[in-house]
Amino acid sequence: MIGHRIVLSAIAALCVAAVADRADAQAYPDKPIRIIVPAGAGGPTDLPARLASQILPPKFGQPVVIENRPGVGGVLGARAVIASAPDGYTLMAGNTSVLAVFPSVSASAGYDPRTAFAPIAKVSESYQILVVQPSSPWKTIKDLVDHAKANPGTLNYAHTGGGGLPHLTGELFRARSGANVVGVPYRSGGEAVTAVLSNAVHFTFESITILLPLIRDGKVRALAITSRTRTPLAPDLPTMIEAGVPDYEVTTFNGLVAPAGTPASIVNTLNAAMNEGLATPDVKAMIARLGAVSPLGTPAEFAAFIAAQNEKWRGVAKAANIKVE
Repeated sequence: MIGHRIVLSAIAALCVAAVADRADAQAYPDKPIRIIVPAGAGGPTDLPARLASQILPPKFGQPVVIENRPGVGGVLGARAVIASAPDGYTLMAGNTSVLAVFPSVSASAGYDPRTAFAPIAKVSESYQILVVQPSSPWKTIKDLVDHAKANPGTLNYAHTGGGGLPHLTGELFRARSGANVVGVPYRSGGEAVTAVLSNAVHFTFESITILLPLIRDGKVRALAITSRTRTPLAPDLPTMIEAGVPDYEVTTFNGLVAPAGTPASIVNTLNAAMNEGLATPDVKAMIARLGAVSPLGTPAEFAAFIAAQNEKWRGVAKAANIKVE
């Protein structure tokens, strides 16, 4: 009899939760939605927030307010979202650094992206290109790797500071290719590319958006792209894997997340609205102009992607003994 009452109580609790979840979804949203961008205004991390501010209001009848909170590599904004009520009214426009890389290299980040957020939708995905100076002797990745192996420690690459994605990208290249190359830090991606242009360093990895105009103008020579398969963004460029670097893939991404504990019904409502907007020809064309694509997916798929990215860069950082305090 006691067991019967326990079962009935459990069923009743589940029913109450389900009714509450449906009520949340039906009432949501009834006030403005705030999206925190953990970076300054005008940068690529703004992309998912700006798109959401166009996509969501016509569907929900509520405005989207964007709040930029830069600082500590995005950690300040991330912590603000984590501390917010999990009610769907405070979201974050996260990028590769905040959702995968920085927590992998710094214990001071203070959060685990795999458990701190309720992923909503991946908004964009892009890749990096390895480029060298056109006057260099290397025409292929094999040329570069062979030279590095024959002359250990003599080739260097520019990155944007210890523990950042470009730094880990270079360390993954070291590990997968066996090329003994040395990283040189610069303050920005623009400075890193300028270092290649001026022959101050031998190569760098940088985003498609920055590099494609320079490649077309012949100012840098592209050797390979970091996507797993060839991308329509640069269809003539071989992947690192095709070029002989096994299992080499580096993805940069942006997406929307909510605080952990946000009801699944609200997360699914936001996901459906974002996916519908991202699938429109105008939005797809705009994202393509930025050197990215928008692979639509479910919240569960985005969560699995974030977890895999975090695990990957955690392993690279540990193998290279990279820590940021």
